[in-house]
Amino acid sequence: MKSTPVLLLWNYVSTANGLSEWFADNVVLNHKDCVFTWNGVSQRATMLGSRLGIYMKFRWEGDCVGSFFEFRITVNELTDATVLQVTDYVERGDEQDAIDLWNSQIEILRRRIGC
Repeated sequence: MKSTPVLLLWNYVSTANGLSEWFADNVVLNHKDCVFTWNGVSQRATMLGSRLGIYMKFRWEGDCVGSFFEFRITVNELTDATVLQVTDYVERGDEQDAIDLWNSQIEILRRRIGC
C-alpha cells in the first residue's frame, strides 16, 4: 500500500463503510457480530479480536474453531511502506481460488485508496 497512512487503511479494514467499499457489497458490524453481503447473499462472522491500527480478526459462522481470516497492518521500517497482510485459512485444495479472490479484492482496495 506504499505510503498509505495507517489510519486511512485501518478505516477500510475495520469499519462497515470501509469494508463495503472493497470487500463486500454491504457490511453490518454490531460489536463482535458481523454480516457481509455479496449479490444479496449474506454470510455471518464473529470478530475474534482487534487492535486499533494493527489487526482485525474474524471467523466465519460454521467454520471450525481454529480457522480465521485476518487483516494486519504493518509499516516496513526500512522503506516506510504500509503493508496490509491478509491471512485466510481455507480448505485444502482451495488455496489458489482464495489467493485469486484476495488479489482481486486487494486490487479494488488499492484503487479506492489511490495507490
